[in-house]
Amino acid sequence: MRKLIALGCLSYLVIGLAHVVGGSVMEQMLDKYDLSYDDGGQWMMNQFLGFLVGVLLSPYITSKIGKRGGVLLSLGLLTLGEAAYSLTPDSWGLMLFIALFAGFGFGMTESVIGAMVIELAENNGKANAMTQLETFFGIGAFLMPTMASILIKYDIWQLSFPILSALAGITFILWMTLSFGPIDDKIGYHARGRKELVEREAGGTHAKGWFGYQRAAIPFLLLSALFFVIYVGVEMSFSNYLPSIMIERSGMTEASAPSTLSLFWGTMILGRLFAGRLADRVGYFRYLFVAIAGACIIILAMGAIGQLSGMLVLVGLSGLFFSGVFGIALVFANGLIPGMTERTTSLLVACGGIGGAIFPKLTGWMMDSYGADRTVWILGAFIVAMFVVLLAMLALGRRREAAAS
Repeated sequence: MRKLIALGCLSYLVIGLAHVVGGSVMEQMLDKYDLSYDDGGQWMMNQFLGFLVGVLLSPYITSKIGKRGGVLLSLGLLTLGEAAYSLTPDSWGLMLFIALFAGFGFGMTESVIGAMVIELAENNGKANAMTQLETFFGIGAFLMPTMASILIKYDIWQLSFPILSALAGITFILWMTLSFGPIDDKIGYHARGRKELVEREAGGTHAKGWFGYQRAAIPFLLLSALFFVIYVGVEMSFSNYLPSIMIERSGMTEASAPSTLSLFWGTMILGRLFAGRLADRVGYFRYLFVAIAGACIIILAMGAIGQLSGMLVLVGLSGLFFSGVFGIALVFANGLIPGMTERTTSLLVACGGIGGAIFPKLTGWMMDSYGADRTVWILGAFIVAMFVVLLAMLALGRRREAAAS
């Protein structure tokens, strides 16, 4: 299991790099193709449309070719997609087309590996295992802007894509060649029929309801889905447009602005080192409540402060509050809908993909139409809405726990 988690961490490192490479070189891409922020938002949206398709198809694909086969397929597409980006074709339309395949690659990789770890990890170690994966996601998201800043400084920013392609290719080879001992049978290439998948996840019974879920679980599932739509959408919008926001609001240079992404993801990494253990100790309810409440305060304060030093402090704090939300919320939701790990993980990550597809496009339009000042306030309003959804989730979650006990 340790070897599986280690390779999963490497895979999440690659996914983290892939998630933020667009935002790290966004200004340079827009200059190269003479485009607006709205066009850049379309590029981000196409990636996350591919992400959404990859996540939604992952249970079906793994039922045919196994979990390891699904990871190899997704990493292969990510490798090819980033290699195609490396050519930086003259046609912007071709870049938008490539984005679909790159997004499919990192979306399916995230979904399959996340479900695999939640399913196979020990009950008292699921949160810690997921935060380990998310920590390496954060490391990737931290390293990419730093690397991009160096490459931008020497006017070779296009090398961001081939470096990412090479790392994805190495990870592909490791998944293809390594053995995980007794776990190999559970993640192998063998196909698993759809009927068997449904029966296994539903505990051997044909549960009546939407997508095979029991009817009592549907309200909580829908609230969880909405939470992931808003959270991933806000996080991706904030991280991808953070350099542009800092340039417009604080006067940072194009070369130094991507370093704010490194600050954001650096504090994300720091928070994720402790998030799993902290959540296990204080409980998932309390952890998520404090984290989202803190994020609300920080983003709204960022809308009121325009000084560079103050904004840098708030950027760092936002990373700390956001750090464990995704992984802990995923484990929390799966814990209250037992026996449906692969399907629940796929659906919730897919909902995150919907947010990641829609929100950056919307944010690009807001940046063009209203400027960075109002955009930050609007993102703050979305986080407040997410907090309200979380309160409803916590109420339903406590009811489900009380009913189960």
